[in-house]
Amino acid sequence: MATARLDYIAPWWTFWLHNFPHFSFTFQLTDNTFRPEDASYQQALILFACVGVAGLCLSLLVLTVYLSCMCCCRQGEDEQVKRPSTCCLTWVAVITGLIVCSAVGVGFYGNSETNDGVYQLTYSLYNANHTLGGINNLVSGSMGSMERGLKQHLERLDEIFATRTDYVQALRFMQQMATNIVRQLTALPDLDRARVDLAAIADQTARVEYYRWLAYLLLLILDLVICLVTCLGLAKKSRWLLIIIMSAVLLSLVLGWASLGLGTATAVGTSDFCVSPDKFIVNQTKDFLSADVAHYYLFCSPNLPSPFQQSLTIYQRSLTTMQIQIQGLLQFSVPLFPTAERDLLGIQRLLNSTESNLHQLTAFLDCHGLHKDYLDALMGVCYDGVEGLLYLSLFSLMSAAALSALLCAILRAWKLIGIRDRDYDDIDEEDPFNPQARPLSYTPGRSNIHSFCSYNSSLGSEGVPAGPPHAANANAAPPAEYMNQSMLFGGNPRYENVPLIGRGSPPPSYSPSMRVTYLSMTDAQIRHFGTDFQV
Repeated sequence: MATARLDYIAPWWTFWLHNFPHFSFTFQLTDNTFRPEDASYQQALILFACVGVAGLCLSLLVLTVYLSCMCCCRQGEDEQVKRPSTCCLTWVAVITGLIVCSAVGVGFYGNSETNDGVYQLTYSLYNANHTLGGINNLVSGSMGSMERGLKQHLERLDEIFATRTDYVQALRFMQQMATNIVRQLTALPDLDRARVDLAAIADQTARVEYYRWLAYLLLLILDLVICLVTCLGLAKKSRWLLIIIMSAVLLSLVLGWASLGLGTATAVGTSDFCVSPDKFIVNQTKDFLSADVAHYYLFCSPNLPSPFQQSLTIYQRSLTTMQIQIQGLLQFSVPLFPTAERDLLGIQRLLNSTESNLHQLTAFLDCHGLHKDYLDALMGVCYDGVEGLLYLSLFSLMSAAALSALLCAILRAWKLIGIRDRDYDDIDEEDPFNPQARPLSYTPGRSNIHSFCSYNSSLGSEGVPAGPPHAANANAAPPAEYMNQSMLFGGNPRYENVPLIGRGSPPPSYSPSMRVTYLSMTDAQIRHFGTDFQV
């Protein structure tokens, strides 16, 4: 058996996974032979699936410890808290985003590989099912022709040849050969049970694979969306976006670790099958296939004789003998019994059809067709399928670790956004440099007050007479000492662009042209401004 496996060699990763220790729930080492119906083997696969549960618990523990440290180790209300540094947070978000994107790329490749392997498996199963169905149809068709069609013709010929004992004897001999053919066809293995099993396995596998592929595709898209929304939330400093991100990250963490557990258990179980698939198939088919028939199709070695050779040979010889008898009856009995020609030609057509079925049956029963389907199924499952599962497990591990770090970064960003909002709320509204300070209401009575700079535009030359003084209302309040801010700075009254008149502050420095203009003020302007500007 070992020398016959030159056409299939299990890949190294299946041996690597197969050699993992298999433990039951009592932590006793069990046999790693593929036995899905055995309780201890099922427990071993469940323990492999618990790897995802352990990873999820570890991630939640790390997040809990980080959140506890962040809540307990609050910094004081100093300048560093008011101006927190976000450089480390930015780098963590960038690095984790790149890792998640890389993991998504690995996941897309693994999902495609697994889907290709399962598709090759289902295609091989359907093809083998078609071959087995053809064998059953040919066997049942030949048996029906020998038992029903030939019997009707022989009964009518027996009445026609009643007076000729030699012809009747020939008919008895042909009936004996037909019975012999039916006996050999009955001796062939009933492959209808195998056909039904293959069809059910192929249908169920295709259905499960569709939902598995779709689930992984949605998980990959979810991770990509998380990366994009995280960048948007950190850029906008939006707390409601961070809430959505944290919920999506927690969901992706649970799904990622769950997929890791299921992928690991499936990869280990499939590897156990791929290391010794022949033994499992022989055990599963022993109820309706003999061991020599199973080995003939599983190995298809030139050294193994066909278990159907003897039955097919007897079938061929019996059919040839019947055709010789029909040729003799057509030659000698038709001139004497013309009415027998119709039934004799009917038997001849039936024998020709049966011979065609024999050739097709011989081709279908040959091991090469089914053995090729068997090898294609093994290649799809053990090479592409298990390899894809390993890539998907790597994706789950990378994405879960990166998303855990990303969640820590999001929690830190949440805290920094809260500090920023609190610092803005603590700003003194009376601070003259506060951009959020409430502007004073605009006073229409001050709209005609001119600043010193406004007079500069009208006093650019000494030769230009000054305009008449503004008419002042006797009941109006005296003009303000500084320019109305609502006309210059959009409503902030705390900024001035004229000297601080009457406050004891030194005047600012003026250019020579401004000083000439200042000294050339008219009497009307002096009466308007007072003596504060005189030197």
